[in-house]
Amino acid sequence: MTTLNRSELLFVYDAQDCNPNGNPIGDNRPRRDPDTGQGIITDVRLKRYLRDQLQDDGFDIYVKKTEGRSHTRTKLIKDVLGGVDDADDLEDLGDVAEAFLDAATDVRYFGSTLSFEASDKDEDEAFRDALNSSLPNNYQGPVQFLPSKSLNEVEENEEYDSLTSVISTGEGNRQGGFDLDDKRIKYGIFPFWGLVDNNGAESTNLSQADVERLDTLCWRALKNQTTSRSKLGQEPRLYVRVEYEEGNYHVGGLQNLLELGDDSSESLRSVKDVVVDVTELVETLERVADRIDTLHVVGDGRLELDIGDETIRADEFWSHLSEAGHDVHEIDVLNERDLA
Repeated sequence: MTTLNRSELLFVYDAQDCNPNGNPIGDNRPRRDPDTGQGIITDVRLKRYLRDQLQDDGFDIYVKKTEGRSHTRTKLIKDVLGGVDDADDLEDLGDVAEAFLDAATDVRYFGSTLSFEASDKDEDEAFRDALNSSLPNNYQGPVQFLPSKSLNEVEENEEYDSLTSVISTGEGNRQGGFDLDDKRIKYGIFPFWGLVDNNGAESTNLSQADVERLDTLCWRALKNQTTSRSKLGQEPRLYVRVEYEEGNYHVGGLQNLLELGDDSSESLRSVKDVVVDVTELVETLERVADRIDTLHVVGDGRLELDIGDETIRADEFWSHLSEAGHDVHEIDVLNERDLA
């Protein structure tokens, strides 16, 4: 049985001159709250980065595309189980659920639906029946994130549309409407909140090593998986994993304890314009210190943080928390990375 301490995740990254999460049913415009103008990045978008980084690190994952193509769940499970092709192969595996969770690293984190499609072929139906009798309909993931809303009101940069919509056809004409999905924001800083649920971990065999892997995975995923044309410009700025003592306690909503500092520019265009006020976060961590086992922290020195009357760089945050009496693990993102 897996026994873990509950953890809360606070992961802050920013996006400059890019489209961090376009809405496909909204002309691929960057997602925004219509009332506040805050930018929005969904948890699905963040999980995709994490899944892709897991795959690049050499871990098998279940939810993926191969050669740019989506596949049926039957094809996906055959791929992740490796060499399994029919009901007899499944029987040879013994405990199919254990074999699946051992191979499908992403399912241990985020869960997945496991409803397999019907077929007119008897052999395929026998395989589907064997899968359905060996696996649940879905796994609830013990690691979940809320969608993130930016600390600032984001602005869309209309200049990108105009730049790509006047490309000539080569016949002396302008080709209006070309590549009109190139819609970008000027700047946004996004705090994600996540929970690693100790109770849910048992259902997917999430291990301590899996949880510790998140400490470098989130950071490296933003560094390595946001290099396409519309995604380039995103950078991780602050990561804090609050690992609690045994039990079911967590504060909740850590992202709401952050706000823009008074010294932030009125119009944000880059990380140089931003100061994040973490005073309420620090005060909260001090208030619940007796419930905390360890704080796992990494920060980017280009982001400034306000703590009361003091301003520090984000890469000094671990030191500040340590001096305040917390047990702190300063994460070394590259030297601690866990590759398969």
